[in-house]
Amino acid sequence: MEIILLEDIRKLGKLGDTVNVKNGFARNFLVPQGKAVRATKDNLAMFEAKRAELEKAAKATLDSASARAEKLNELVVTINRLAGEEGKLFGSVGTHDIAEAITAATGVEVIKREVMMPDGVIRSLGEYELHISLHNDVNVTIKVVVASEEA
Repeated sequence: MEIILLEDIRKLGKLGDTVNVKNGFARNFLVPQGKAVRATKDNLAMFEAKRAELEKAAKATLDSASARAEKLNELVVTINRLAGEEGKLFGSVGTHDIAEAITAATGVEVIKREVMMPDGVIRSLGEYELHISLHNDVNVTIKVVVASEEA
């Protein structure tokens, strides 16, 4: 199915690009979420009429993400968890825990979807470098220290 993107989408295209995607992806995700419209003559004309408005909204989102990135740059967050003698955690530290710790430490709202953990959840004590993806074009690296909490 040929669609027109109404915003930048990672690994797919930029605002205004006309791309071919699978029918289910367009029908079930992109169109209902308001991220794209079918590429018809009417929709193309509608897009061209709204292009300046959509670009202004995209720039505002990018500026907001950049401002948040300035506050998070080179941040070190410490999370205390119960651990055994060998340094293994009783449980784990996931994206939700890290997002809450960042928000509490800085006051900058970070949601769990923005925390990138390619190796999965953290299950042992130590220092970890994680990426926070605030926008398609704005990524920040933070250090997370998982320390032992006394019982």
